[in-house]
Amino acid sequence: MRIHILGICGTLMGSIALLAKQAGHDVSGSDENVYPPMSEQLEQAGIQLNSPYTGNSIPQNIELVVIGNAGLNRGNAALEAVLSKKIPYCSGAEWIGRYILQNRWVIAVTGTHGKTTTSSMVASILQEEGMDPGYLIGGIPSNLKKSANLGSSSYFVIEADEYDTSFFDHQSKFLHFRPQTLIITNIEYDHADIFKDLAQIQDQFHLLVRKIPGDGQITYPPSDVNVSEVIARGCWSRTKTFDLDNAEITAANITADESEFDVCSQEKIVGHIKWNQTGIHNISNALAAISACTHAGIQPKAACEALSKFIGVKRRMELIYNLDDVNLFDDFAHHPTAIHATLSGLRSRVGEAKILAIIDPASHTMKLGTHANKLADSSAPADYTIWHQPENIAWQMNDYLNGPGMELISGTTKIVLRVKEYIARNRPVNIIIMSNGAFGGLAKELVKVLRENG
Repeated sequence: MRIHILGICGTLMGSIALLAKQAGHDVSGSDENVYPPMSEQLEQAGIQLNSPYTGNSIPQNIELVVIGNAGLNRGNAALEAVLSKKIPYCSGAEWIGRYILQNRWVIAVTGTHGKTTTSSMVASILQEEGMDPGYLIGGIPSNLKKSANLGSSSYFVIEADEYDTSFFDHQSKFLHFRPQTLIITNIEYDHADIFKDLAQIQDQFHLLVRKIPGDGQITYPPSDVNVSEVIARGCWSRTKTFDLDNAEITAANITADESEFDVCSQEKIVGHIKWNQTGIHNISNALAAISACTHAGIQPKAACEALSKFIGVKRRMELIYNLDDVNLFDDFAHHPTAIHATLSGLRSRVGEAKILAIIDPASHTMKLGTHANKLADSSAPADYTIWHQPENIAWQMNDYLNGPGMELISGTTKIVLRVKEYIARNRPVNIIIMSNGAFGGLAKELVKVLRENG
């Protein structure tokens, strides 16, 4: 089949393109902007890309257009061409459910935070155990080298998002996936552009819970009140709980730098993990992954051994530069809870060394200012924070981000200059870029500057 994908450089749509190519389809795609790391994956796979969108973006003789939801609304030139020419189309989530997940044992990882890392952990465990799983992940796991793979076994791991599906389908994407094993990592209010409150998000999660078969399993943390409320509405599947304590799968004997811990099942130690991941939040992610993998027949000890080899995900606390006493990390955090958890994890690992956080409020929710009153506290574990002030933001950042140890800067050029000034006086230093967007190529620019200046 000749398939064209609109929004192809998004994490989901790019991964769909890779799966479609592996499945033997002729694949091309368009996006408003084409940028790495997804563009590099797609080009390596031999997938033709064009940018920006125009009325001629769709090649001749395309049999199906798969439509993403990032900025693809009525008025988009390529989308209008699809409708005018009456080319068959579907959403990305619908395509996955119809063409990839049929007759697979689907392990879906959902939640506000930790989906990409936890999905990567599950897929890595299954791969390490020789199961050759299929997977579709919203990032590139360093162990697996790419964000999507068809796999040869019945198992398929998918990062399953509650965001709406497309301009013509406003249900959550994960409702298209029909999991056998479901992980809910946590639930918080997010996506303020489509959900008016937390209750609306919980409604979507409970619709998903209702779809899990009786012999399926739902894995969740009982300490998360928002998740527990969803389960309490009605659950017709088996459940297995994970948490730091007071659950079926727990952690014990966590070292001060959080690099080692025991895993317990029913209060008995069943495995040990020693790794290079940072933060209590990643220990929680590991417990979720282990719990789900036991449902797929993996012994906890084997899962722990696999996770001891886990080396992370690109743009999730990814070390992109290291020389002597300067480290530069690239991270995807874009919610106050995730920002604080990531910085706290880094603080546990580096001790008294300086931390410079550079945070870009690029998500829809951040731009709306939904969490404005929580942002200053979220960066507290850092010694100093540079908040990027973009032009298209709906709130006055200086009303909330004006305390000691932080400043607002507009534009990446000025940020680079400020970073150079900071590291000239503060070493050793750990610099962490936090954004769910391209951030104007800041990561590459800082690597270049650090290599030139040391």
